[in-house]
Amino acid sequence: MDTNFFEVPEALWRRIAPVLPREHPKPHGGRPRVPDRVALAGILYRLRTGCQWKALPREFGSGSTCHLRMQQWRRRGVFRRIYAELVRYYHKKRGVQLRWTALDSAMVKAPKGGATRGGTRRIGASSG
Repeated sequence: MDTNFFEVPEALWRRIAPVLPREHPKPHGGRPRVPDRVALAGILYRLRTGCQWKALPREFGSGSTCHLRMQQWRRRGVFRRIYAELVRYYHKKRGVQLRWTALDSAMVKAPKGGATRGGTRRIGASSG
């Protein structure tokens, strides 16, 4: 397996780390927290490969930990802030033009069959 999957590059991490929420202290102890950098690498691995959360390699901690961290960060708007930071960075570096956007999609036919088949109802169409 490509080892690039297992690490967030240092330059990228320096930009992302300040955006992540700080860990709350655990006065009563508890299990050590999986480092944010490792959890982020696990999230990125999952997004790149499309594997199931439970199929993440052990280098990322558990899949459920990475999934939970992703959900927490999504609720807190962390990914929006990461995106904004990276856009600012590339805008300074290359001059990103944000006046337009593009959307990529795919369309496929629905499978044949089904319980009913018939024409579509159009507003104003005569039924005769």
